[in-house]
Amino acid sequence: MSSRVLPQFDYLTPQNIPEAIDILKQYQGKVSILAGGTDLLIWNYIRKINPAALLSLSSLPELDCLEFTAEGLRIGARTKVSRLLTSPVIAEKYPALHEAAFTFATPQIRNMATVVGNIMRGSPAGDCSCAVLALGGQVVLEGPEGRRAVDIDDFWVGYGETARRCDELAVELQIPAPGPGTRSAFHRLTRVHEDLAKINVAVRLEMDGGFCRQARIAMGCVGPTLMRLKQTETVLSGAPLNEETLLRAAESARDEIAPIDDQRSTADYRRQVAGVILRRVIERAAEGRN
Repeated sequence: MSSRVLPQFDYLTPQNIPEAIDILKQYQGKVSILAGGTDLLIWNYIRKINPAALLSLSSLPELDCLEFTAEGLRIGARTKVSRLLTSPVIAEKYPALHEAAFTFATPQIRNMATVVGNIMRGSPAGDCSCAVLALGGQVVLEGPEGRRAVDIDDFWVGYGETARRCDELAVELQIPAPGPGTRSAFHRLTRVHEDLAKINVAVRLEMDGGFCRQARIAMGCVGPTLMRLKQTETVLSGAPLNEETLLRAAESARDEIAPIDDQRSTADYRRQVAGVILRRVIERAAEGRN
């Protein structure tokens, strides 16, 4: 596949979700799904994929939703990253996701890229994906046998690979409502906003005064998929967020990750800075500062 000349493919615009699923079933994995499209051409080129068809979600307005209820947040498959920045609910109740959206690439890309598309990409550098992994939630898939929800912890099965079956469509992302004392924060380290992260970190803390009842920690660019740092979470859970706890958490994170050398950074650098960044994100989350 040339970087300048696209192969021939069918361009399909289903008018409803059942029609989209019929198309996916018909093409059996030989179709790429187009929502924002900011990463699609590059990803197909990297993976040497020449799809027989592109399935566009442009005629499915029901997938463009951002809704908060008592149960939590629903983000449809067509919802743009930029829309997160216009929602006071996101800023107030999901600071980690708001910050991830704020630092996401450029305004032009944020106006096209979708939140669910970032999840489906399966990149260990995904900023919104990192925030969602820390916040917890489910990806809702719909296929010939109906809908099913896959926990975000189980969704990425390898580099660029997800739990979605080839005849399923990701229709929405669901994130639970934060409880009393819930705090979250996100940060990424990179050269400029346009670059992919060298490393990114998101945390969700359940606080009771100065004590952390429970923690979820996500870190990206330190393994083949985004990682939950479960060992480090146990250091924080049930402990006061004092100097000793923060030092132990930083050391635990450095031991838990498995970074590699690549064009953006080295494994040694990522391991050295991981604990420092994690500590800063924990402190910011605990103080409720976005």
